[in-house]
Amino acid sequence: MMIGATALRAAFARRLSAMYGTEVPAYNALVDVAQDVNREVLARMGADAERLGTIDRVTAERHGAIRVGTPAEMQQVARIFGAMGMYPVGYYDLREAASSSVPVVSTAFRPVDAAELAANPFRVFTSMLVIGDRRFFSEDLERRLGEFLGARRLFPPRLLDLADRAEAEGGLDEADAEEFLTLATRAFELSREPVSRSWYAELERVSAVAADIGGVASTHVNHLTPRVLDIDALYARMGERGITMIDAIQGPPRWDGPDLLLRQTSFRALAEPRLFREDDGSVVRDHLRVRFGEVEARGIAVTPAGRALYDDLAAELDDALAGQRVTAGERNAVAAKLWEGRVPRTEAELIARDLAYFTFHAGDPRPGAAPPAGLATLLADGWVTARPIVYEDFLPRSAAGIFQSNLTSDGAKDVTRAGADFGAEALAGVLGRPLHDPYALYASIRAASLARVREELGLGREIALPA
Repeated sequence: MMIGATALRAAFARRLSAMYGTEVPAYNALVDVAQDVNREVLARMGADAERLGTIDRVTAERHGAIRVGTPAEMQQVARIFGAMGMYPVGYYDLREAASSSVPVVSTAFRPVDAAELAANPFRVFTSMLVIGDRRFFSEDLERRLGEFLGARRLFPPRLLDLADRAEAEGGLDEADAEEFLTLATRAFELSREPVSRSWYAELERVSAVAADIGGVASTHVNHLTPRVLDIDALYARMGERGITMIDAIQGPPRWDGPDLLLRQTSFRALAEPRLFREDDGSVVRDHLRVRFGEVEARGIAVTPAGRALYDDLAAELDDALAGQRVTAGERNAVAAKLWEGRVPRTEAELIARDLAYFTFHAGDPRPGAAPPAGLATLLADGWVTARPIVYEDFLPRSAAGIFQSNLTSDGAKDVTRAGADFGAEALAGVLGRPLHDPYALYASIRAASLARVREELGLGREIALPA
């Protein structure tokens, strides 16, 4: 029997979750609390709790995060995830988003088709070092780091061969699928090989993220993220369990209007035992703090206009709080006040102002009546219903905030030097496959739903979106 990409993706997500739970036991506590909160929200809200995805989808949903060092490693990652129906979506430059030293660019590998997202939306936020960026790396350090990275092998040839075959043929037979999943999971386990203390420390002075990528012989899962329906409740409950959380929830504020985009938080990076090799050749046991437990609450995907509004409000919040020391609660209160003045409180108004993406569905037919013209009237009169599209992607500022909150130090960033030019087009070239635009993906899902409505209602014209 052929095991297709969807089944491979779901199985890999489960295996990675089980593996990470053995490596980071606090992750299991995070998953347990998330599921408790989700059950309570579902009992309280009923069907409304599933407006942004069924409880089965939300319970199974994970996003992972990994980091690699070279274009060759990044291209190999793309091949492995391609076998599971996961494709690069979006471009994130954390060099610019982070105030501390985070010398990486990133994309997210995930399904792009609506049906595949509904079946299993597993996504992996994948970052790559930009070692040619002089703000972080001198010519000498770039050379030595390049030699170190070039000499390691993250993924065995057999895994890459199976990945290529799975993508080309649409899956693998049972035996090969089992081998692929075993090798893929093993590739992201935390290495037991001793770490050179002096080399790791040299990189860590530049960036803790650079050390985590380039100071070790393999890659690993940095965090695995469950989805929760009430992130504020989870944040409080984790603290009650004695697990130290980062200072704030990243992303939009908690407010009484529609949930938009993505809210994220995490428990702080834990001290994990690792082996270190000293310069005299001796091996000693010590600790590193690089891995943490992240959790997310997903909202509605926004249009470019909606994203511009979000960015404007974030800038207004920064200006309003500039120079002030405030608690996370006080910051949220100021942010919520800003949102109340600028962001629609209803989904209908989000649609009317074209600020967010929805799918549209034909309502009950009206015998003998002709559907009215215009989407707004179709919705108002019940001819059409709307359902929000889940935001499947990430926010650079929030990702940088999570990274920074778990760094052991800010590192060193020479802002007087010019940064290396490495944009979305360059990343697509590294991957050897298109870098999908998330807005285009959401828009295509919306357009397909409107086409179905037009056919079902027998309309002889296009259904125009709000201007």
